Amino acid sequence: MQIEEKKGGVGLLNRRHLRIKVLQQLYSYIQSKNDNYPGAEKELIKSFDRIFDLYLYLLLTFSELKNVAEVKSEGNKKKILPSENDLNPNMKLVNNQVIEILENSAEFRRLSEEHKINWVGAEHQEMFKKMYNAICESETYMHYMNSEATGFEEDLNFMIELFRHEIANFELLQNFFEEEYASWIDDIDLVCQMVIKTLKSLNEDKHLRLIPLYKEGDDEKEFVLELFRKTISLDKENEALIDELTKNWELDRIAKMDIILMKMAITELLIFNNIPTKVTLNEYIEISKFYSTPKSNIFINGVLDNAISRLTAENKIVKIGRGLMN
Repeated sequence: MQIEEKKGGVGLLNRRHLRIKVLQQLYSYIQSKNDNYPGAEKELIKSFDRIFDLYLYLLLTFSELKNVAEVKSEGNKKKILPSENDLNPNMKLVNNQVIEILENSAEFRRLSEEHKINWVGAEHQEMFKKMYNAICESETYMHYMNSEATGFEEDLNFMIELFRHEIANFELLQNFFEEEYASWIDDIDLVCQMVIKTLKSLNEDKHLRLIPLYKEGDDEKEFVLELFRKTISLDKENEALIDELTKNWELDRIAKMDIILMKMAITELLIFNNIPTKVTLNEYIEISKFYSTPKSNIFINGVLDNAISRLTAENKIVKIGRGLMN
């Protein structure tokens, strides 16, 4: 996994990820052929809460690695014939100041307890032993442990590189997340970016600032619920429009994911007058590249272009605010 830090406001979620979560829940809701709408909406909100759980899990990995290092150091001292290195181990990782900040954060501890996020259990501990052994063989680890440079900057840079190259890419950790909650595989790149952003924020005053799920002061949660609810309530009208715009196609021949994407896009065009038309169009084209069939983006682009022309001519797409007309 190659992690690229993204710029932007402070919040785990961005609008594209919000749309993707709505798409996934709509697909699940439709496939289940179950009219339990309240349950579907509750599951949608829960899917966002689980993203914050993933964030906490990843931040807790540093302390677990420290614990493994401590236990191993103590065990080596008890050997029948301990070496000089066994008796006087390199404690640079154990004494890393970044881990100390994480462990001393009352807020981090409180949230982990509230969300019941921890790595307790023999199976988890075995995974971290294997992770630690793999890390000890890495160039990142050996360079840090053998370097005579010390101090907070050294510790911080090491932790960022360790997470970026070793922890985030550790196969057993990724397997755990996939088995624990399948949708985490779609979330992990985004959350890893936020973990690195959290670590980099320690530069200023060494105070841990956890990133909230939603951006402060934004209406992200309202956007999610409105998009989900309105896509369902406008289902028949949007389906009729798509059917008319795809006269050479029977709806049964169009991938269900494509139809849901187009219904969501049309709903957003109609309902959210503060989102530019081009933004909506581009967002759903990009999402289709990853969540639909090959070349679906070309098909969806064509249908949505026609939908925009039709709805604009009928004065059904109304954008309010400077620069929002297109």
